[in-house]
Amino acid sequence: MSTRLKKSYKFAFRAALIITIILALSLSLFLLYQKQLEDTWLMLLFFTIIVFAVTFITIQVRVERYIYRRIKKIYDDVSLLESSSFTAHPVTTDMKTLTEEIEKFAKDKKIEIDTLKIREEYRKDFLGNISHELKTPLFTVQGYILTLLDGALEDKAVRKKYLQRAQKGVERLIYIIKDLDLITKLEVGDLNLELSDFDIIELIQSVFELLEIKAGKKNISLTFDMNYEAPVYVRADRDKIQQVLSNLIVNSIKYGHHDGTTEVSVENLIRNKVIVRITDNGEGIPEEHIPRLFERFYRVDKSGSRKEGGSGLGLSIVKHIIEAHGEKIYVESVVDVGSEFSFTLEKAKPKNT
Repeated sequence: MSTRLKKSYKFAFRAALIITIILALSLSLFLLYQKQLEDTWLMLLFFTIIVFAVTFITIQVRVERYIYRRIKKIYDDVSLLESSSFTAHPVTTDMKTLTEEIEKFAKDKKIEIDTLKIREEYRKDFLGNISHELKTPLFTVQGYILTLLDGALEDKAVRKKYLQRAQKGVERLIYIIKDLDLITKLEVGDLNLELSDFDIIELIQSVFELLEIKAGKKNISLTFDMNYEAPVYVRADRDKIQQVLSNLIVNSIKYGHHDGTTEVSVENLIRNKVIVRITDNGEGIPEEHIPRLFERFYRVDKSGSRKEGGSGLGLSIVKHIIEAHGEKIYVESVVDVGSEFSFTLEKAKPKNT
């Protein structure tokens, strides 16, 4: 560690001044007592200067070495915490500078500790959630296979039914693994976006058609907020935006009321942006859950038996896809009123004709 003494002479100056005044006064009284008045003031001045200089240098050097040894020990101890922002600085014996450095170090460490606590809580939640998501289909598949091995294998009707149910459990596991693989690629930036210009209105309509049967089971209407006569071209990865729309609309169907509505609108936001809104009149989301809504495996429904399936990664994937485009996603929700998810997209640049 490089060493540079940033000297502050206040303490040494004051201490030397006090000592000099005391000695000078003592000498003056002594000389007056001895009645040696000749050259008294000249001797006193010379004596004062010599005493002040010697005292100042002695105090400054000794005190600074004393402080330096102890502060060096503090710096060495702090270096064990691997705080590069602290140990990269030279050792200083200036009390004001040292105090500021230590206060900043303590503040940074507090922020770091708080961040680690949050991450630890997130890690615990994540491990608990992924364990729950994986063990449910695994135990289901295991249960059916064990039943078949215990004798049900001879009954063709039971065998086929149980194998079909086991297959569904395997498909759910594959679904979760694929989503985990996708979100990992999105988080590390390992997923290349294939940008192109396309009509977002046409894409929304195609998603409506894909989910029409699913929505029909709850008699939920999938509709636009208005009749879009002209196409609205955006620049993005078409397949990824289709996945975003599908995930958000599927969620609105899952948590929507029977005979409800899911409405999609596309509005101009600023000159080169549009905002896509997916609004439903379903259950709504309690306010305390909204900040964590896009976390992996986070669910509003904490009960062991969930009414709706899914990998628990849908909204997290949506957020990462939108952010990979350099865009933003928003959510507003009121319990028993409904929810609105919205995200921005870049408009396609008009082609020269």
